[in-house]
Amino acid sequence: MTGSLNLPLAGRVFVRGLTVEQATATLASVYAQYLRRPTVTISLLQRRPIQIGVAGEVRSPGTYTVPINAETSQLPRVTQMLETAGGITQIADLRQVQIRRPQPTGGEQVINVNLWELLQTGNLAFDATLRDGDTIFVPETSVNLAEAPLLNNTSFSGDVNLPVNVSIVGEIYRPGTYTVTGSPARATEAGLPGQNQSLSSVGGPPTVTRAIQVAGGIKPLANIRQVQVKRLTRSAQEQVFEVDLWALLQDGDARQDAVLQSGDTIVIPAVSALDPATASQLGSASFAPDEIQVNVVGEVIQPGVVQLSPNTPLNQAILAAGGFDNRRARKGNVQLIRLNVDGTVSRQEIDVDFTEGLSDANNPALRDSDVIIVSPTGWSTFSDTVSDVVQPLENIFSIFTLPFRFLRLF
Repeated sequence: MTGSLNLPLAGRVFVRGLTVEQATATLASVYAQYLRRPTVTISLLQRRPIQIGVAGEVRSPGTYTVPINAETSQLPRVTQMLETAGGITQIADLRQVQIRRPQPTGGEQVINVNLWELLQTGNLAFDATLRDGDTIFVPETSVNLAEAPLLNNTSFSGDVNLPVNVSIVGEIYRPGTYTVTGSPARATEAGLPGQNQSLSSVGGPPTVTRAIQVAGGIKPLANIRQVQVKRLTRSAQEQVFEVDLWALLQDGDARQDAVLQSGDTIVIPAVSALDPATASQLGSASFAPDEIQVNVVGEVIQPGVVQLSPNTPLNQAILAAGGFDNRRARKGNVQLIRLNVDGTVSRQEIDVDFTEGLSDANNPALRDSDVIIVSPTGWSTFSDTVSDVVQPLENIFSIFTLPFRFLRLF
């Protein structure tokens, strides 16, 4: 396929890339050298399909065979082929799209196309027409959260609402690999995957917060200001960008809730400490669990595991366990046992004050798996010790008095 015609007198005439009208004019010009007022008529019986290659930051790169309408002879445009290839990825550089076009004499011509201008102006001149044998190459660029919403809503971005497989690690209750959908999910108990909700707002793309919900929610010391998303490009290079979920909570900046792609890894770092106000806001976030489990043991009415809202103050946990056993509990202070992020265990003596609000000193916010120990008073401990000593003696005395009890029966 050389794109030429071998004709009497005229010999080889190149018509590749010409429309029927342009080819007719070309042949008429050639035959005018041999004939007076030549009449040339060209009829296209059947337009053969053309092959277009698509590479780079598209979802399904490869070679595509495109049928051409013989009546209109309309060739495909760049955006049509990007849509055929599944759409662009979120790190596609639309400002530097290339068309690589082979030349009859060898080599190739590189044509730069700025599709970003097409999106901004709607000027079809930026959506170039393709030819048989062309290859579209979409280079990569860094993620731009400000431009991402527009990229995700173009006709050639593909379906961003499809489920994706991502990994999530760090300050999350259930790190691992998950399939994330666009359906809203709320983590119920800390560490349990969130369940899809039957809401009118079901739908939308899989985002960072939805991945966190599916993975059981954030831990209390999660640093949501510097959440990292690691993403592989088509050239196997890793890109890392940060999202600030605190800006999402405080300012409603929805751009921070980045849309995910299959293969992404989300990393949630930790902070050393949180002030009570920040902790309270995090506990009410949609990507925090609804409940945590705290174990209250010792001298309370109903010792055991209690279900609480995240960042519930310590005194409320004691009340949830029925309150102090007034006869036996040492009410002045309790012990708080906590497993830290680094794997160590801390023990803190807390002076309980039921009238105090959230306070790191006397009424700290609780975390999942905390243990509260309510010790007995000194008198209760003494009574228990005496009971332990006397009980065996009572058992022995009961053995000696058994015959006399038997004789009384007669």
